[in-house]
Amino acid sequence: MPEAPRGSNIEYDLEEKNREILNFIEDVTANADEVQKRVLSEILSRNANVEYLRRHGLNGQTDRDTFKNLLPVITYEDVQPDINRIANGDTSPILTSKPITEFLTSSGTSGGERKLMPTIEEELGRRCMLYSLLMPIMSQFVPDLEKGKGMYLMFIKCESKTPGGIVARPVLTSYYKSPYFRDRPYDPYTNYTSPNETVLCPDSYQSMYSQLLCGLCQNKEVLRVGAIFASGFIRAIRFLEKHWTLLCNDIRTGTVNPLITDTSVREAVMRILQPDPKLADMIHRECNKGCWQGIITRLWPNTKYVDVIVTGTMAQYIPTLDYYSNGLPLVCTMYASSECYFGVNLNPLCKPSQVSYTLIPTMCYYEFIPVNRTIDLTLPSRPSPTSLNHAQLLELADVKLGQEYELVVTTHAGLYRYRVGDILRVTGFKNKAPQFSFVCRKNVALSIDSDKTDEVELQNAMKNAVTHLVPFDAHVSEYTSYADTSTIPGHYVLYWELSLNGSTPIPPCVYEDCCLTIEESLNSVYRQGRVSDKSIGPLEIKIVEQGTFDKLMDYAISLGASINQYKAPRCVKFAPMVELLNSRVTSNYFSPKCPKWVPGHKQWIHCN
Repeated sequence: MPEAPRGSNIEYDLEEKNREILNFIEDVTANADEVQKRVLSEILSRNANVEYLRRHGLNGQTDRDTFKNLLPVITYEDVQPDINRIANGDTSPILTSKPITEFLTSSGTSGGERKLMPTIEEELGRRCMLYSLLMPIMSQFVPDLEKGKGMYLMFIKCESKTPGGIVARPVLTSYYKSPYFRDRPYDPYTNYTSPNETVLCPDSYQSMYSQLLCGLCQNKEVLRVGAIFASGFIRAIRFLEKHWTLLCNDIRTGTVNPLITDTSVREAVMRILQPDPKLADMIHRECNKGCWQGIITRLWPNTKYVDVIVTGTMAQYIPTLDYYSNGLPLVCTMYASSECYFGVNLNPLCKPSQVSYTLIPTMCYYEFIPVNRTIDLTLPSRPSPTSLNHAQLLELADVKLGQEYELVVTTHAGLYRYRVGDILRVTGFKNKAPQFSFVCRKNVALSIDSDKTDEVELQNAMKNAVTHLVPFDAHVSEYTSYADTSTIPGHYVLYWELSLNGSTPIPPCVYEDCCLTIEESLNSVYRQGRVSDKSIGPLEIKIVEQGTFDKLMDYAISLGASINQYKAPRCVKFAPMVELLNSRVTSNYFSPKCPKWVPGHKQWIHCN
């Protein structure tokens, strides 16, 4: 992950700056509850006259008890009408006293469209403050990182404007385009192999190509590699597998491939690129061996670790990363979302299964809903808004070791008692601040990259797709799904058991139409991943033999499931179940083309 720049002194006292940051962490975690009281008071006093707080009768009061008694715990749908007013141009103080400067588009969706998280100008500085904590923490475990560079693959994504003219874009695109990143002063920890121009290039092919080219040119200086998500870093390695001969030629000749047409990118790369036949020979030799195991340490021999998110759904990529990296440490440095940045990993060299994040008390005001889960981690049993006692959520300092909670936040940027949707487990404490492992995202059935598809959405997509089977007097008697990451990029797989009553065979094109209809019915984050980001492969339908789901039930019962309560899972993750399904596949079909997708929300497009 990128880190926030700090002072620009010519005499850069790195040791002193690291000490200041580590002391800050000690201070805020030792006084977690006091800091949280102050944060809530600051948020409420600053926004005392905003419409949302007046609507709920707060009347300028800033104490916890009044806040908890009067303000409801909400989901996105509760605050969406206010967000839509702001998006449509209402500049009155609805959620915050400071103007909403942009919307950060979440990977979570509502009504099939990305959620819009309001933010204010100063919030970017707060996020950058959290970035600034990461490398001082890391330097305690891996010395001398300031003596080399980081090869971080960073990309911007599409942005749009609301009808009211407010920019809507992902949180990292916001950061990369901000002065905090573009105009950062000297800091040895933000010394990257990728020039800014390559990061800010809107063409994903040119951005990836030029960043890998610069990373290869500086391969001996690279001490750490990474991307945001594990899936993105693996896509970069696959890109290298496809294009290494072109990259070798550029390094050998000291020229940039004509496919790179962005003038600013070409100029930035040429400031780094020099003819280096010896380096080109080494890259050719390693990439031409056929086996790509350990390719990261073979091409970047001084790499100490891989910095990627491998918690939650990204854990499915750990074996692939281990293969490519020769078992280098996989480091998860921070916990963040579009709503707010939350915490840091104080033990970054731990195993991925042991990652815990310390929530930094200054980032927002935290509350926690106790959660009782079923055996299936994807199905947390959570209180409904009607049954929830809004006044009795737990404070940051009151959570208990080993217990699980749903995270609720009140942010500086206008979200009040907002349910983030993450389920966390308390694993320990740093002073008086709890440390949490990420358990799951509530209600998510399928995920390959930043997409999140739940069971209801999948069921609705299925309803649309099976209409193609009606003319053949056929229907889907049972189905389940699987996020297949054995391919790069990964893709959704649906297993269908059919009931065939007609005599006319169903041609392959009908199943392909079913695939495309499902994709067209899924949310905009999924469709962007297919169309623009190329981070998700074509959806696949696998037809299984009659009786397959009976076999699946028999297997589940053999493991202890109740025959009276069993129902076919709508998503499978357990390897033996996937193997059982695959052993009974009779045919398979892929979506023939990409679904439709354009930037922005459908309602904005219709307005323009």
